[in-house]
Amino acid sequence: MASTAARPLSWIYAVLIVYASLYPCEGWRDHGIAPWAYLTTPLPKYWTQFDVVSNVLGYAPLGFLVALARLRLRLRLSAVAVAVVLAGLLSLGLETLQSFLPMRVPSNLDALLNVLGALLGAVLARVLLAMGWLERWSRFRSQWFVPHSSGALALMATWPLALLFPAPVPFGLGQVLERLEDALAQWLLDTPWLEWLPLREVELQPLLQINEVLCIGLGVLLPVMLGYGVVRQMWQRVWCLASGLIVGACASALSSVLTYGPEHAWEWVTPEVHMGLGLALVLGLLLLRVPARMALVLTLTFVVWQLGMLNNASADVYFSQTVQTWEQGRFIRFHGLIQWLGWLWPYALLLYLLWSVGRSPHLDHASSGA
Repeated sequence: MASTAARPLSWIYAVLIVYASLYPCEGWRDHGIAPWAYLTTPLPKYWTQFDVVSNVLGYAPLGFLVALARLRLRLRLSAVAVAVVLAGLLSLGLETLQSFLPMRVPSNLDALLNVLGALLGAVLARVLLAMGWLERWSRFRSQWFVPHSSGALALMATWPLALLFPAPVPFGLGQVLERLEDALAQWLLDTPWLEWLPLREVELQPLLQINEVLCIGLGVLLPVMLGYGVVRQMWQRVWCLASGLIVGACASALSSVLTYGPEHAWEWVTPEVHMGLGLALVLGLLLLRVPARMALVLTLTFVVWQLGMLNNASADVYFSQTVQTWEQGRFIRFHGLIQWLGWLWPYALLLYLLWSVGRSPHLDHASSGA
């Protein structure tokens, strides 16, 4: 069966929709009415343009990705119909679950708008196929990427989004151990299980300057080296390196804009960031000719090394204040999605690399600087 990045991306996007629809996922209770009662209630009299646009646009990418995956895999059933039905079932299921959440209000109008969004996205995929754009993408992908690279493409596509949520260290995704320990302690509070929680002999300390530079450089290199493992030619690797540096810097600047305002877009660029970016550039150039499999093995080494340094260090108080700024903003559910993406992206990369390096003989024939 052919490989397409649309399939893993559709799963990722569906998970994000579930999280956004049920956030903050607390206070579950039975309100004494049938959870599907919203289906027969009159349409709401009051709605805002933001509600309409967000519900339509929220499901349009899902419809597009599901239809695109089926079109790329040449499955027999109608891609548009399947995309709309699956998106509709997901929307109905989530609206029904919202009946048990005190902070969410299930709505038949929301469900209709979700289905409309999925329909528009699926039709767009069908139109692009008719116009020949999907064939052009297929030719482009076959010229650039080795077979079975859809997982790597999905990870590279979501990396800029993961950078939007502020990280304690620029490009330092996945620093979750300290918050995980605090959350676990809160969950076990007033229970006998709290005594089972291991305690640290020494409190976590902020990163040393050299370790911060290493984390920044390795963080930029992760998607670059992943690209080295799946592209075919030397010049394409150069493009991966250049685009990794540029896209990473732009995504970090956008994160700063969303947090502090446009006038602070580049305040995150410290001397450590300059050195880290320089380190990434030098290592990226030195590793241009490594074989594809070795590129993925090095990526695996880099992600483990970076996660080890990050999760053995504490975040400073200013970062905690920054996180509160995001978590209390107007688009709280969007911020929550990006936060989880930033936390989980390096661990998804780690799982992909462990799976890919062990089972991908085609990598031996991929680009090795030819």
